[in-house]
Amino acid sequence: MISADRRILFVHAHPDDETIGNGATMAKYVAEGAHVTLVTCTAGEEGEVLVPDLAHLAVDRDDALGPHRVNELITAMAVLGVTDFRFLGGAGHFRDSGMKWAADGTATAADETREDTFWHADLTVASDLLVEIIREVRPQVVVTYDQFGNYGHPDHVQAHRVAVYATHLAGVGSYRRDLGEPWQASKFYWTAMAKSQMAEGIRHLRAAGDTTTFEGWDPDNIPWGSDDEDLDAVIQGGDYVDAKMDAMRAHSTQISLDGPFFALSNNLGNQVWGAEHYRLAQGQRGPVGPDGLETDLFAGL
Repeated sequence: MISADRRILFVHAHPDDETIGNGATMAKYVAEGAHVTLVTCTAGEEGEVLVPDLAHLAVDRDDALGPHRVNELITAMAVLGVTDFRFLGGAGHFRDSGMKWAADGTATAADETREDTFWHADLTVASDLLVEIIREVRPQVVVTYDQFGNYGHPDHVQAHRVAVYATHLAGVGSYRRDLGEPWQASKFYWTAMAKSQMAEGIRHLRAAGDTTTFEGWDPDNIPWGSDDEDLDAVIQGGDYVDAKMDAMRAHSTQISLDGPFFALSNNLGNQVWGAEHYRLAQGQRGPVGPDGLETDLFAGL
């Protein structure tokens, strides 16, 4: 039995997604005594390998990236202080589906996708695995991506579908009693990238003479993300930015130290990575701050 009064569950597609989108939030709530649970749906087997000495792990060579990324996640979670992290069905149960970039700057499914990938998983089968976790943890708050997976990756889209369906099913008393006592989360959030925040970061990079990071991105026409009027909450995790950046470094096969994430950090620091935004998809909005946004995902509970 989890004894913490406040419990929050994050559902992500691959190792590193959690740190990029919610690392400061997770670290903040851990520090405040909340119980933070992370469920990762794949081991990220199809990801790029940015470390030359580890290039042999790639899918077109040894196809051994998944176990390495599991270890990266273990290291990242130790940095953030998260002790309850799990893979949906166990590590490697669902395989990374891969993706390709579309002409408009969003992601989409690859031309060929293996049948054992998360994208092809039966929705009810995958959701039942999450139902059991939800009923065990009994979170008041669940967080995942929006219906587009935030930028189109098929595994992100599938994670959204599974999280939405499982959160509903977990609260149905007559559904799969063998999976535990029913539990209905009070609030459900979609993690969000604020277009205005990203645009400001790109403008700072351009002003500093960096024209290669986010090359082709027009700060006045960001290809994906959320407009300010669609945002409902912001976690100001400035005190936890250092932990977030260290956790990002742990995902070294996926995040380059001289890549766009750290370029933004060097120019904007806490401003760009400390503020993590959310959209409220289910539940009642709680008290808001001076900017009209909740400053606590447990607000009103």
